[in-house]
Formats: sequence, structure tokens, C-alpha cells
Amino acid sequence: MKKICLVLAILALPAMLFAIGQEQTASGGGYIRHAWWGNTVRDERTIQVAQLFMQKNPGVTVETEPSGWDDYWAKMNTQAAAGSLPDVMQQDYQYIEQYNNRNQLVDLNAYAQRGVIDLSKWSDSGLAGGRIGGKLIALNIGTNAIGFGFDPAIVRQAGVTIDDTKWTWKEFEAAALQIFQRTGVQTVVARDHMHLYWEHIVRQFGSPFFSRDHKSLGFTNNAQAKAALVADLEMYLRLRAAGALYDPEDSFIAGRAMEEEAMERGRAWQGTYWSNQHIGHQTAAKRPLEYFILPSVSGLKAPFGTYLKPGQFISILSSSKSQDLAAKYVNFFVNDLEANRILLAERGIPIPSDVANDLSMRVTPEMKYVFDFIAKVTPFTTPIDPPDAPAAGEVRDVMRPILLQCLTGRIGAAAAVDQMIAAANAVLSR
Repeated sequence: MKKICLVLAILALPAMLFAIGQEQTASGGGYIRHAWWGNTVRDERTIQVAQLFMQKNPGVTVETEPSGWDDYWAKMNTQAAAGSLPDVMQQDYQYIEQYNNRNQLVDLNAYAQRGVIDLSKWSDSGLAGGRIGGKLIALNIGTNAIGFGFDPAIVRQAGVTIDDTKWTWKEFEAAALQIFQRTGVQTVVARDHMHLYWEHIVRQFGSPFFSRDHKSLGFTNNAQAKAALVADLEMYLRLRAAGALYDPEDSFIAGRAMEEEAMERGRAWQGTYWSNQHIGHQTAAKRPLEYFILPSVSGLKAPFGTYLKPGQFISILSSSKSQDLAAKYVNFFVNDLEANRILLAERGIPIPSDVANDLSMRVTPEMKYVFDFIAKVTPFTTPIDPPDAPAAGEVRDVMRPILLQCLTGRIGAAAAVDQMIAAANAVLSR
């Protein structure tokens, strides 16, 4: 009799487990993994938000998987090959199209239509970066804009005043010369000058940096844009001739910590970076820094070169077996006020208007400064271009040595622009 009961119990076990699973789902149980890249502060805050979600949803487990930037993408590639990608991942504008083309990301429109993900406080421009081919495959979790930080003490010492809502590159050059003449402090060229400045310049002439089909640079046949790029390099060569240009050989060294960069060490009066990095640069410099809108060719008249860039996205993977729970978690992550008071805009300015307004009254004065910068620059922006070409990194790698040859006086500006375009297009056309 005992044997019969044991056999019956074993036979009933799958049904019992199924019933338990059904009950767990009904009561809000489940398991998801959330992966991201970041830093210690981001890791701590994101883990706290995952814990808060679990606290508010008994039975749910959120496994957190933080990484550094380089390790993160290698890890995602390994997991993709093994079929073990997380349920929720942090995405970047540089890679999002590649994941979409491989059908690895869930279209969030259905969850928005059902109200699982609430987009009622999101602007169209805030959603634009995550839309590809009519699908909403990612949500922007932090808005950035490009600009440059500068040391206000050096600028004041030189007697320079700047209105960054209307200044031109000619005015930038005049300021750089005056600062050098009166303080001896030089102007630095960013290692990613082509991406940070040239993209900004060519957009003012109606061209994207990459063509729509990613087979060439978008400004290859735009004579006005190319002339502006030549003028850009000629400006830096004039600064070099005056002794006002910081050594490009040094500024092009890769992998440096913020503390080792020219502005942070007091060797240059400015440095180019994204707005969500401003506090980090100021901390590295150990003194107050300010942040300006980039100059323009026209004096910040439309069309504008600057755009609002998603600092990071959050996406749901199509391989997830818990997509509904992942959607609920994503909604909590981006919209919940309590969660965002923990995150505290570390990834950039949140898109939902109620979240941004709430945090603007709670953040530190340094972060409030970044909030105010985004508000200031927004009227001087145009929509972001489609994601970079998959070969964008290789394009910059072949352009950078030519740029360095120009900035060190080995080739002229016009020849450098022609050679950089040719080298980039050779990569893109393969």
C-alpha cells in the first residue's frame, strides 16, 4: 500500500509543481536577470532598486549582473553565443541597431499599449532614440549632450567672457589665444575629435556623420561640410603655430584616467566630454569646473549640430522567458519615483517629466547644474541621427593617425580631410 501511494505521489509531482508555478505567477513571483555596465556608484544604486522591486513584489527574484564597459560587451557576446543573455540589459546607441538587426530585442510598443510600461510622461523626442523601423526596442534612461568643460578660474584670469548660446568657432579661437597669452594655459584637442566635433560640424550642413546605408561617411559629397572641416583643422594649426595647442601626441594617448587628462592637471583650460561625465571630471580635477555648449560655424543658428543623446538604454531581450515580468521591472526602473530617488540621475537626466521634475529638487548642486545645462542646450538641438555604423570604431581608428599627422604639422588640413574621408570610406565600403 505504501508503495502504491509513493508511485501515485511521484506521478502527481509534475502537476503539483505546475500548480505551484501557476500560483507563483499569479502572486507576482518569477525570476529575471538585469545586466549593465557602470561604476561603483551605479552598481550600488541599481542593486538597491532591484532590491526595492523585489520587496514590492514578493516572490520575485532579480539577479543583478554589473560589469565594466569593455567587459560588458564581451560578456554579452559570449552569452549571446551560448544562448544565455539576460532578461533585461543596458544598451548603448552604438550597438542597439546590431542587436535589433539580429532580432534580439523585444518591441516595447505592445507593453506600452497595454499600460504595462507607462509612457504618458515621455516626450516623443525622448523616445526617438529607441525607435528603429517602427519598433520601440529600448527606453532612454539618461539624456546627455556633448559640450566641453572648462576651468572658470583660468578663463576669468585671462579676462575672457563667453556667451555659449551664440558663440562661433572664430570666437573660440580668439578666446583660446587670449587665454594662452595671458595665462600660458593651452587648448587641448580631444582624442575622438572626429566623432565629437566633426559630427557636430557636419550636422550644421545637413549631413549625418555616417550615410544612411553605413557604406560611406554621410558628408563625403557635401562641399560646404568638408570646407568647414578644413577650416576646423586650420584653426588648430594656427593655435599650434602660436604655441597655444597642447601636445596632440600626449592628448591622443588612450586609456587614461580622468585625473591624468590635460584639463584636470591644469595643462589645458577645456576638455570635451558628455554632460553626464561632468561631475566625474570635476571630481578628478579637484576644483570647480563649468560646462559650455559647443561653438558653431554660424553662431548657434539652425540647423544645429548638437543633439540630445541617450546616455544609455534599457531593453528586454527576445530570448527572455519572463518578458512580462521584465516589462513590469523596466516600467518600475524608469518611472517609479522612489526607484529614481535611489538612482538619482547617475546615468543622465531622466526622460519622464514627473521624474525629472522630482529629481531636480533633490539632487546635489553639482547635478542640478547638469540638469540646468540640458534645459539650456535643448533649444539648440536637432534630432539625433540613426545609430552609428557597425564599423564606427574601426573608422575612428583609421582616421585618428591622419588627424594626428595634421595636428603635428606633417600634412596640411585639406590633405588630411581628404585622406581621412578616403580611409574611412575604404573601411565602410567593404
